[in-house]
Amino acid sequence: MLRFGIVGTNWITERFIQAAEETEQFELKAVYSRTEEKGRAFAAKYNNQPEVYTDLTEMASSDELDAVYIASPNSLHAEQAIECMKHGKHVLCEKPLASNVKEVQAMLQTAKDHDVLLMEAMKSTLMPNFRVIANNLYKIGRVRRYFASYCQYSSRFDAFKQGTVLNAFKPEFSNGALMDLGIYCIYPMVTLFGKPEQVQASGIMLSSGVDGEGSILMRYPDMDGVVMYSKIADSYAPAEIQGENGTLVIDKINQPYDVKIYYRDGTIEDLRQPQMQESMFYEAREFIELIQTGRRDSTVNTLHNSLIVAEIMEEARHQMGLTFPADLR
Repeated sequence: MLRFGIVGTNWITERFIQAAEETEQFELKAVYSRTEEKGRAFAAKYNNQPEVYTDLTEMASSDELDAVYIASPNSLHAEQAIECMKHGKHVLCEKPLASNVKEVQAMLQTAKDHDVLLMEAMKSTLMPNFRVIANNLYKIGRVRRYFASYCQYSSRFDAFKQGTVLNAFKPEFSNGALMDLGIYCIYPMVTLFGKPEQVQASGIMLSSGVDGEGSILMRYPDMDGVVMYSKIADSYAPAEIQGENGTLVIDKINQPYDVKIYYRDGTIEDLRQPQMQESMFYEAREFIELIQTGRRDSTVNTLHNSLIVAEIMEEARHQMGLTFPADLR
């Protein structure tokens, strides 16, 4: 049983706790919040009454914790993760791992210096049907194009249009469409195909200083990677991996459930595997098993992959003219 502290008291944290409890190796011991009122309200939802902290260093110093799950605003990830790791705590950090490459590199170095596990909580690449994609990729022959789209109109954009800028569209929190949704398209591509040779990006900037949507074309030696993402419009397009012998079609790149191969001869192979657990279960299980076996890096959500993804997103932001306050620190 691993004893966890939680940083962040939002809906994603609740989803993670629910999923992690399904592993039967998770125990919630502490909750950190910037305000005691919010922290206590969140902790009250759980029968074991976890300890509430408003001082992160105090929580990170606790001998009652083995690991910390971080789901705070993006701009706080690096600082909070580094503080926890310096106190010997393993860290599962929500995507994106940090605001920029410099912060990611600092996090990776801290994990190495203190011999702790750091893993980016990208759930999709650890789900059963992503493994199906990786294991059956050879069937479509030489891959010529990876295409992924994640466009989901944000309910917060309605408030934005009325003049209220919520956190999802604030640059001081290192937010925007690329960081929130685009990463779901980029991370699987890097996991399957590695680092591209070239990145070309464009985006639609909002008046608050973040991107509302964007497109990225990435060049590999013999294939293209095409990514589209948006928080100001919807799309229902599936993802595709196009090969010379056939095309892998994936229903949702952010949560793959339905995977099929459409072969050039007209036949269709249904590769879908049943998924019994909540989608975040698999990242929780991976993280817990890594700790229990003494490993310091996932074989899927590797630190190397996380760094490449950060490099791609930083280059894309540079080309779009998107700068965060965190980039200036």
